Amino acid sequence: MIHHIYLLWLAMLQGVTELFPISSLGHSILVPALLHWPINRDAPWFLPFIVVLHLGTAAALLLFFWRDWARLIGGFWEARGRASNPESRLLWLLVLASIPAGLLGLALAHKIKALFGGFSFAAVALMLNGVLLIIGDRLRARDPSHSLNTLTWRRALGIGFAQALALIPGFSRSGATLVAGIGVGLDYENSARFSFLLATPIIAAAGLLEVPKLLHAQVPDGLLSTIILAGFLSGLCAWASVWFLMRYFHTQEIKALRPFGIYCIAFGALALLIGG
Repeated sequence: MIHHIYLLWLAMLQGVTELFPISSLGHSILVPALLHWPINRDAPWFLPFIVVLHLGTAAALLLFFWRDWARLIGGFWEARGRASNPESRLLWLLVLASIPAGLLGLALAHKIKALFGGFSFAAVALMLNGVLLIIGDRLRARDPSHSLNTLTWRRALGIGFAQALALIPGFSRSGATLVAGIGVGLDYENSARFSFLLATPIIAAAGLLEVPKLLHAQVPDGLLSTIILAGFLSGLCAWASVWFLMRYFHTQEIKALRPFGIYCIAFGALALLIGG
């Protein structure tokens, strides 16, 4: 029997943790196991379910940042593809930064999850993610030396390599890119904006690449409507998350990542204590 309510809970969990710097993959392993949710990850309908969740999150990011994307694409068109204006240049930086995680994801994602997707590893990695966030706060300069307009190609590529950490269950995509952005001289708000813009094509591509499997999957009767609702809930939670986080990072000037770091360390330790 498929318990539809647990799928909706998982959808909301995915929508929140995908953008908060606390690892959606780690939480999707730890929370269902700790709470004994009856979800069969090996069922043929589970991958289509995850695809819809990712598409919901990507849609939320596109809706929230549509003005940014309109400016970037407009600037790119105006510059005829050259990096001769700030918008076109930033779009090229996002393309460059997307390459490392994209290539590594295509080549290694399934192998990494198979090797390191266990409960205990995810809990330990979540704790390490928390340590990384606290270190990120210590890296933040009193007077950040760069804006998105002055971000160099090399620094953008470094942020892109940091994003690849999210392939390991327990490490957060947004957390790694936020810390990398801070490390190269961005303030919290600009680092968050670059992180969320960078996440959009990666999350959308991850979903779109699996759409053929979604179309050919054998979804049990009555489950399709739940999957569609789950995608909507995931997108709604993702939109609320990015709305909150952009305002949070706009107002916080010091130690903005510390609460998330402490949470990751505490939750990872608790998961090991209870279920390890």
